[in-house]
Amino acid sequence: MLNFVLCDDNINILDKLKKTIESLFIEHNLEAEVSYSSNNPDNILKFVKENNVDVLILDINLHSSITGIELAEKIRENNKKIYIIFTTGHLEYAMLAYKVKTFDYLAKPITKERLEETILRLFDDIKSSPKKYIRVGNKNTLINLDDIYYIKKDGMKLIFQTKNNQYTTYSSFNKIQSCLPENFIRCHKSYITNIDNIENIKSNNIISFENNECYIGPKYKNNFMEVLNNGNFTNNLDSINNRK
Repeated sequence: MLNFVLCDDNINILDKLKKTIESLFIEHNLEAEVSYSSNNPDNILKFVKENNVDVLILDINLHSSITGIELAEKIRENNKKIYIIFTTGHLEYAMLAYKVKTFDYLAKPITKERLEETILRLFDDIKSSPKKYIRVGNKNTLINLDDIYYIKKDGMKLIFQTKNNQYTTYSSFNKIQSCLPENFIRCHKSYITNIDNIENIKSNNIISFENNECYIGPKYKNNFMEVLNNGNFTNNLDSINNRK
């Protein structure tokens, strides 16, 4: 699930943009949602700092003490990976937007066709970036790797557990191994965990996350703890092929 955030000083434009984007998600069966929208730059900055946001659609001229470009620069200080799309009624500002690694800019008034082109191109770009997103099941289901707590093997299926959702697909650990970065570690015959999201390791070999748990198996414990304690990521997923 990709999370979009929208910012525009005009409430009516903001509401129309939100409805149009959501209609495109439905029309093209895209796993995405508008998780937040506001005409207040401070609220946008706070939300992006405190939540996982994949795409920011931002007006350049916010009629505020801060411009959209200045807001984007502040966001870029903490989030280097977010996709930024600017909207503007003044095309002369467009070139300035590229200094904050802009994915695209949309001239106002924004047409559905132009927005559709950008959204679909963005999804194509994300699909070609396997180190940040992993594709699950149908071609339009993309999960941000940073959001995953663990991946569970359940018979012929894999369950991808995130903070708020579960995604299930027919696959195996072997098939997804090449798509996973080094912070994903095999900790159990049925689990691969994202160590970046671990909150605690309990004495009974239970790994706890913010609102979930998985397990450490005895055959995997030594290697798992070695990686966790010493950062020795060498071949940390090789055991997927060597152990049952």
